Amino acid sequence: MYQGGIYKNLITAISLLLVSGCAGIKTEGELVWPLPPDEPKIRYIGTLSTSRDIEKESIGKTLKTAVLGADVIEGLRKPYGIHVDKDGRVYVADTGLGKVLIFDYVANKFVILGNEGSGVLTKPAGITTDSTGRIFVTDTVQNRVVVYDKDTKFILGIGKKGDLEQPVGIALNEKLDRLYVVDTKLNKIFVFNAKGDKLFEIGKRGTNDGEFNYPTNIFIDKKDDKVYIMDTMNFRVQIFDADGKFIKKFGEVGTSYGQFSKPKGIALDSEGHIYVVDAAFNNIQIFDQEGRILLFFANMGNKAGELWLPAGMFIDEDDKIYVADQYNRRINIYQYMGEKYNAQKVKAAGKN
Repeated sequence: MYQGGIYKNLITAISLLLVSGCAGIKTEGELVWPLPPDEPKIRYIGTLSTSRDIEKESIGKTLKTAVLGADVIEGLRKPYGIHVDKDGRVYVADTGLGKVLIFDYVANKFVILGNEGSGVLTKPAGITTDSTGRIFVTDTVQNRVVVYDKDTKFILGIGKKGDLEQPVGIALNEKLDRLYVVDTKLNKIFVFNAKGDKLFEIGKRGTNDGEFNYPTNIFIDKKDDKVYIMDTMNFRVQIFDADGKFIKKFGEVGTSYGQFSKPKGIALDSEGHIYVVDAAFNNIQIFDQEGRILLFFANMGNKAGELWLPAGMFIDEDDKIYVADQYNRRINIYQYMGEKYNAQKVKAAGKN
């Protein structure tokens, strides 16, 4: 992978991102990082932004659009959290709309979750699902986790009054029946079971190992159950075991490669590389397990592959990278071209 130099300040950093090799180019119709002659590792695929991206055209839909106009097209307003389930459905927690938008590739339909009843949402931020299709959503205004079944019907709320004050990130370890909820205001991670019983807490406010300063997002590695927390205002990633025991950390505030300014989303690919979204740098940095910078990609803007105030992210089982591009009101999708991707290409070529 590609490793860069050092920024002098934030303005210089953004400028460099716009003109440097890591800004990406269109090669044979593709936008890739890094530049040749280095081997491409990241490829831009496309975006999701409105119901048109998922719904099949029909006579009824066409007539509705013709009569009511383009306003019938539902779209993202301020996407934050994102999750992709095992069947490829894309769930987006939109803090601007106050709803969850579901891009359902299985049924070729677009669903809005959290409109009414006991499952109504106000400001959803984090989202995840389990193997049965249950959907878990954090609401930062209602201070609870809202749980729906696979048919989007409300099941229960998690977090009694006073338990949560600003739940944001959420991740599930289904094997251990543990739901990890990041509370940004309380500077803690609360761990519940799927029924909503609180099991234990991780951390408190501070700067020492295992302490937090406005944590936001979370990722759980299914291979070893490690918990990765974005400790946003401590400008670092902290890693714990499943029981909340501190393992290690990396990161610091700054404008150099490998440093952070406003880190938000976090995820891992199939090879264990750690991806961090930085809303100030408008890019994604990739690290190894020792916290060493390997590559960064994307830059500030509204063109293909660019980002503007990115937030949450998710990496699916095929190493597709989904990033909530808030100001551009879309989800950017990239592909990590690693061992799994290349193996799939070889397998596909063998069938042809």
